[in-house]
Parts: sequence; structure tokens; C-alpha cells
Amino acid sequence: MTTPDPKADLLRYLRSAREALLWKLDGLPEYDVRRPLTPTGTNLLGLVKHAAGVELGYLGDAFGRPSGEPLPWLADGAEVNADMWATPEETRADIVGLYRRAWAHADATIEALPLETVGRVPWWPSGRDEVTLHHAVVRVLADTQRHAGHADIVRELVDGATGMDQGNTSMPSDDPVWWVVHRARVERAAREA
Repeated sequence: MTTPDPKADLLRYLRSAREALLWKLDGLPEYDVRRPLTPTGTNLLGLVKHAAGVELGYLGDAFGRPSGEPLPWLADGAEVNADMWATPEETRADIVGLYRRAWAHADATIEALPLETVGRVPWWPSGRDEVTLHHAVVRVLADTQRHAGHADIVRELVDGATGMDQGNTSMPSDDPVWWVVHRARVERAAREA
């Protein structure tokens, strides 16, 4: 049996979650990656933009490793929730590029520091702002997975695409008729309950 490598495990799952989140943009026109599909405005490109800021903050700034990336949506006086949607001036390529640079920066932090390294989260209350790298990575991984789940649902609403990536739907069937029957059965059960 090989000795477990916690960093390698964390990075593997984080990288998988990142790729799943970005895959949800593939093949969609500009409108569909930007349009809000929930009452709170959840949209695919906004989820990616938010995830980039989370990685740069928790796995960069919190450990004294600022990326130098400008994040105007986090500046004093910025509009509330500005990290959750893309302005017309922010291109898909810009946001995806920022996210990929955030990955590289975060991965470099993870690779350079021991998991026990203590950092300080600037936006947490003073006196309760310490965090280990291990905790920060778990937090970012959980946040990325959560938003990848949001993206799963949003993408399904846009065009019916499901799954973790194009080669792994992780769904029990790819037959549209099976899904119609399944959904009808779930609807009947809900009405009968």
C-alpha cells in the first residue's frame, strides 16, 4: 500500500472540480453563459468569475502571496455581488483566463507551503482570521464543488447537458425517453405524497 499524499489528493479533487465548472461553458453562445437562470441571478460565467476570486483570496492573499491580478469587483465601493456576473466589457476569454491564472497561482501556493502553514484571511474578523493552508484548500474545494453543482443545474436548464464532463455524464441513462418516464414517475410520487 502506498503512503497517502494529502496534498496530491486535495489537488486532484480541486482540479477535477475546476474542470467540471469550466466545462459547463463549452459550446454555449455568449448569451447563454451570461444569462441569469434563477431568481438570484445565478449564471455560468458569474460562477467562474466568483471562483477565480475565491482561489486568489484564500490560496494567495491569505498566505502573503498576492497574485497581482486586478479584481475590481472586490475594491472598496464596488457593487455588491459584482463577482457573480460578467459585465458586457468582461469577456468570456478574460474571465476564463483569470480563472486559469488563479489555478496556477493557487497550485503554486499549495505546492510551496506545508499544509500546516498558518495564514490570515483579510476579510475575516480580527482575532478569528487565522487559517491553515489545509483548511483553506478544503474550503476552496468545497466552494468550487458547490458552484460546479450550481453550474450543473444551470447548464441543464440551458440545453439539457449534464454530467461532470463530456466523457463522464455520471448519469444512469443517456436515453431522453428514459428521462421523460423517470421525471413523470417522480412528479407522480410528489403529487401523491
